[in-house]
Amino acid sequence: MGQWGVILATSDGGETWVKQRMDTTADQPLFSVLFTNDRDGIAVGLWSLMLQTHDGGKTWAKTTLPKPPDGGKADRNLYHVFADQKGALYISAEQGIVLKSTDGGANWGYLATGGKGSLWSGVAMPDGRIVVGGLLGSMFQSSDGGATWSPLKTDTKSSITALTAVGNELVGVGLDGLVMKQKALDASFEVKQREDRATLTGCLKNEAGRIILFAREGVLAEH
Repeated sequence: MGQWGVILATSDGGETWVKQRMDTTADQPLFSVLFTNDRDGIAVGLWSLMLQTHDGGKTWAKTTLPKPPDGGKADRNLYHVFADQKGALYISAEQGIVLKSTDGGANWGYLATGGKGSLWSGVAMPDGRIVVGGLLGSMFQSSDGGATWSPLKTDTKSSITALTAVGNELVGVGLDGLVMKQKALDASFEVKQREDRATLTGCLKNEAGRIILFAREGVLAEH
């Protein structure tokens, strides 16, 4: 996924790719995609662009979002889509907003975290928390499905680009080589900055139990 709303798919582990969708009439890049099963997927991007498929990506259709409750058009950037253990869908967005759907993406509502900056990532933790983060190290969590939110003290001003659950541990990465970890609920964050100050965009745990970092420079090992 990316510029011109392009969506690419692979069925052989990345050896070959097929273009499923591209629209050169409007430069609306896609930022995130999520499949909840083999057939149902959702992709989100610039200016409230939302696409959904129910045939495994063979066809994609636009979803028109409702206007925000504070007025104006539905034109906010949608950065990251993810799901919780109960099947609810969430999208971290700009202006401190999270969107939520409890019916598989048919209908969406707006949740205000109390922040004002862009929220570039989000994750549903095994303990039931919804955690979102983004601009200048801002992070918010909810333990009631997004009804109420509280800020988390991160001790960093580096923007958070990705959040992931590694077991019960919350791991975040971001700009300036930011790597942060929260071992358990209500624990303080361990914050480190890589010496190379790499622009980190994602992380995951490999089969050996090591955390692998993704950056503009490529795949990096944690150190």
